[in-house]
Amino acid sequence: MINEQIRDREVRLIGEDGQLVGIMSSRDAYKMAQDAGLDLVKIAPKAQPPVCKIVDYGKYRYEQARKEKEAKKKQKTMEVKEVRLSPNIDANDLNTKINQARKFLEHGDKVKVTLRFRGRELAHVEQSKVILDNFAEKLAEIAVIDKPAKFEGRSMIMFLTQKR
Repeated sequence: MINEQIRDREVRLIGEDGQLVGIMSSRDAYKMAQDAGLDLVKIAPKAQPPVCKIVDYGKYRYEQARKEKEAKKKQKTMEVKEVRLSPNIDANDLNTKINQARKFLEHGDKVKVTLRFRGRELAHVEQSKVILDNFAEKLAEIAVIDKPAKFEGRSMIMFLTQKR
């Protein structure tokens, strides 16, 4: 809220130099802001009494947008990377997939390990769970199981995340 939009009876006013002016009526605070050629901006509406500051509103909005942009830049987004396996995977192929998942985990991403079944492979689902357990065991030093292996449709899915 700015200028005339501020309807509170009393406000705690902070001057344009950042010094606390004191508690006064919102009309007096607005008049002081007009005399200075600036705007009265409500900074903390939940405070008792609300805190208002005399600033240039355009500059204030620019500063707020810049702070939000900086915070967004520092924020780490976690992606979900997928590693697909089949029940009759060879040991070397499994090691390649494990190394691929290790890179994803070291980068800070979540890894979705999918064991896909086709045709007659669906008859041996119980034996194939060992592959996912082996996969998780080999990555145990850097990863922890986020969601254990679960059968969905024609595939078994497990999620791994980096250890903290």
